[in-house]
Amino acid sequence: MTERSFNLVLPLACQATAMHTKDTADKHHQAASCAVSLLSIRQADVDSKNKRSTRLIQIMPGIRTSTMAIRTIGTRIINYKHALSADQIERSHADFLKDKPSFEELVKAYFDCRKNKRNTASALAFEENLESNLTRLYAELIDGTYAPGKSICFVIARPKPREVWAADFRDRIVHHLFYNRISPRFYAGFIADSCACIPGRGTLYAAKRLELKIRSATENWSKSCFYLKCDLANFFVAIDKEILHKQLASKITEPWWLWLAELILFHDPRLDYVFKGEPSSIGFVPAHKRLVNQPSHLGLPIGNLSSQFFANVYLDALDQFIKHRIKAKYYIRYVDDFIILHESSAWLNDALAKITTFLPYLLNANLNPKKTILQPVDRGVDFVGHVVKPWRRSPRKRTVKEAISQVKNTSENKLFEVANSYFGLLGQSKSHHDRAMLSNALRKRGYTINHTLTKTYRKTENDRTRTSL
Repeated sequence: MTERSFNLVLPLACQATAMHTKDTADKHHQAASCAVSLLSIRQADVDSKNKRSTRLIQIMPGIRTSTMAIRTIGTRIINYKHALSADQIERSHADFLKDKPSFEELVKAYFDCRKNKRNTASALAFEENLESNLTRLYAELIDGTYAPGKSICFVIARPKPREVWAADFRDRIVHHLFYNRISPRFYAGFIADSCACIPGRGTLYAAKRLELKIRSATENWSKSCFYLKCDLANFFVAIDKEILHKQLASKITEPWWLWLAELILFHDPRLDYVFKGEPSSIGFVPAHKRLVNQPSHLGLPIGNLSSQFFANVYLDALDQFIKHRIKAKYYIRYVDDFIILHESSAWLNDALAKITTFLPYLLNANLNPKKTILQPVDRGVDFVGHVVKPWRRSPRKRTVKEAISQVKNTSENKLFEVANSYFGLLGQSKSHHDRAMLSNALRKRGYTINHTLTKTYRKTENDRTRTSL
């Protein structure tokens, strides 16, 4: 006869399942409480007395169970929670950790995060105990105990008042970790005309690509053409997280990465944050553009890498609709601003009607009617800080005025960095006249500019002495 061995050892219920008994008739049964066998419980089990279902809760990513159920057996009342066997727990945890990140990925995310921000207070504080901080963060991520920390909220005034949220430095490392692993699979499906927060697709890429599209549509400015420019109303604070979650889940199949995506997406920074700056400055931000005034299922914090990536995922449906359903040949989008070119204004009006119907239906979003423009391209197309006109591309007049104003009023210790950043911005459009005006403003303050009008130099001691005289 074939012998079979079975593992009949079960974990003690009082330790592994937190099961307790209460005997209303005989105290002798209390001593045997740990030996009570488990009762099976179905999801949404019904309490026969109260006629109601037990509530479901999430105790571990990928595992759902019910809250404490109560059943009566004679005079004994047993309070228990559903428990998994040791094999089930081990198997579920192994599935959860499938394709988990390596520690090297976390280190790379740290270096990506600190780039251009190494001298900030939060980055320096994290670097003081870098090894232990990274090790602790990695352990929290792997065992599922990681939770986002406190955020910082502040208001910027230019180009318009906006409410900005900055996550804690360790949370920003997690954002980079998630972005580095997940973004390539989404970028592979994006159209080439989707810009912002994509490597190599910044404002200059968008401006040059629009200029090429206009020249193609007008056959080098020899034919008439119209453009439709649209902007989504209150975009970041109006993003529907439930819709975005479905979009993310369609391509994130690994349990651990989906758990991290949900943790980042549904984290509400309004529950734990510090406001920095003058308290009165928040009054300059319109109430409908503030995240704190939105319901919990709407809105992403402006300022986080994850929010910029999520915005592109969210609007990919719009890109696909315009390219494949409306069949727009000339189309480009930068975040929530997009432009469609066509030789017929009637065709663009029809496209606008279809987009206006599509956005609320699928994305729970709406266009801003005050920023919807339909006019000939000959008048100039204003997009991502550039104005494209026949045979030339120049920066906005407002940008040039702001550059000269900043150069005149910026303090001496910051002027070198500010001036060269504006030289870089104005140099994108190759406008000699605008850079000449910026150079003249700098020369009046005693600075030297190179002969191509593309950068300035730091002052020497002789320059400072000459300026003071």
